[in-house]
Amino acid sequence: MTDIKSQDIEALLETFDGSTWQELHLKIEGLEIFVSKTPGARAPASTGAHHQAEQMPLPLTRATVATAPPHGTQPSASGSGATPAIPEAPAHWVTVRAPNLGTFYRAPKPGAAPYVSVGQKVDAEMEVCLIEVMKLFTNVLAGVSGTVRQIFVEDTELVEYDQPLLLIEPA
Repeated sequence: MTDIKSQDIEALLETFDGSTWQELHLKIEGLEIFVSKTPGARAPASTGAHHQAEQMPLPLTRATVATAPPHGTQPSASGSGATPAIPEAPAHWVTVRAPNLGTFYRAPKPGAAPYVSVGQKVDAEMEVCLIEVMKLFTNVLAGVSGTVRQIFVEDTELVEYDQPLLLIEPA
């Protein structure tokens, strides 16, 4: 069994309640959690393939990459659960977004240099941050070659799925 504390589960459930997610299915070392906002929903049945996949190391995850909105427009932030608005940026700049909810880390470990800084050149396969939820770390890749122009999130800040993390000006 895993050493996940009840506080970790409570924090995950609180984050789920405040998100736009409809379901969450999590399996970690013999612990399985399924929650849904749909009454009567049931967890998907496990198959042998799922059990085999659990034992494999987690791959690097490419962040959801989207172009910034056209100059002078902003995404709507009305209503709860809306993706946070990003500041105005040239239309050709790329927004790197969170692939999942969790805690944002700018460095690989406490006291280490950040993965990237404003003005730094990056390539598409370069890690730009980590996102952690319940001791599972997701490596976020730049997704595009260019120069980091802005970082929207502070170290150890909680981020939501699809939240803008940073802006890259493509090379």
